[in-house]
Amino acid sequence: MLTIVSPHSPFNGVVALTRRKTPSRCIIIPVRISEMFYSIQGEGKLAGVPSVFVRASGCNLRCVWCDTPYASWEPEGDDWAVERIVAEVERLLLPLPAGEGWGERALSAAGATGEPKRPHPSPLPEGEGTMRPSTIMSPAPTEGKHVVLTGGEPMIMPDIAELCAALRSKGFHITIETAATVFRKLPIDLASMSPKLSNSTPYERDGGRFAVAHEKNRLNVPVIQQFIDTSPDFQLKFVVAKPSDLDEIDDLLSQLSNWQPADVQLMPEGTDIDVLRSRAGWIGEVCKRRGFRYSPRLHIEMFGNKRGT
Repeated sequence: MLTIVSPHSPFNGVVALTRRKTPSRCIIIPVRISEMFYSIQGEGKLAGVPSVFVRASGCNLRCVWCDTPYASWEPEGDDWAVERIVAEVERLLLPLPAGEGWGERALSAAGATGEPKRPHPSPLPEGEGTMRPSTIMSPAPTEGKHVVLTGGEPMIMPDIAELCAALRSKGFHITIETAATVFRKLPIDLASMSPKLSNSTPYERDGGRFAVAHEKNRLNVPVIQQFIDTSPDFQLKFVVAKPSDLDEIDDLLSQLSNWQPADVQLMPEGTDIDVLRSRAGWIGEVCKRRGFRYSPRLHIEMFGNKRGT
């Protein structure tokens, strides 16, 4: 019998195994999902691309500024079989029903009629907080459509390999958003790595009880290098709060190979538009000098800090 490590336990630093084998049967452990929605990719080299987001629940880190605590600090959600996840991705991309077009219904779905969406950290009733393409416009066929596997930390989810394979078989472009502390070879198109700097360590949040474990686990240089060496495409996306963060970034980059400045994305930390703007100027100047890319947080600009966006 194989030992199963729950991906929902704090600081599960290993990959949760997908099956418990006995002489007579094999039990599949499904992926826990906190939310799925169709929106605009707000960060990185694919910023602005309409994408379906599949947010796994459970994380092996506890970032102090985490803006999705319902997938990390207090993971919530239901267990979904791979087949159900794929079906929901396809449902979110259903074409526009005949006879429907731009109008009040589309604007309402986009939150343009004065109906506020809930704050980002709050749980949503089923069906709320999503921008259904069926209420906006008819998308192209499935091929070339973008799916983002995010979290939490999707790399510790039990059936992540099976999920990627199933989505790939349907022709989806797959981005996985990960802190790059755990490696598995997956059929993906873009490894969006966000190595965590010391500005993420929760020395005071929740009494600091997760600080030691987080600090120990937040960086795994060999894993980052594996993603670089084996991924069809990758980006190194750093959350930047202060100029001294750049020294940490340079130190990490000096330990890595096979990357170019254009693979490095600097993104201001913050969930408030004024905070993001206050950091954008000097971070942008660094990108100009170093040849790095500046990553916006378009979803904050477009929707605010709201869940399901």
